[in-house]
Amino acid sequence: MVKTSEMSIELKQELAFTKEELAELEAAKKMPITFDADCPETTPERAVKFRRVNPPRNRMDAHGA
Repeated sequence: MVKTSEMSIELKQELAFTKEELAELEAAKKMPITFDADCPETTPERAVKFRRVNPPRNRMDAHGA
């Protein structure tokens, strides 16, 4: 992971959202969630059946400390 304090100003500006992108994100936040056949609403019974694809890692291991 890169620290933003180690980035150049040009890189920060390049990676930042544009005003249009921020407006799109705000509009998306206000939209209702729509469920369909491809993305059905998860019920508590269905949620219990979910399994992790990869095992959880210790946060210390993830950062090499």
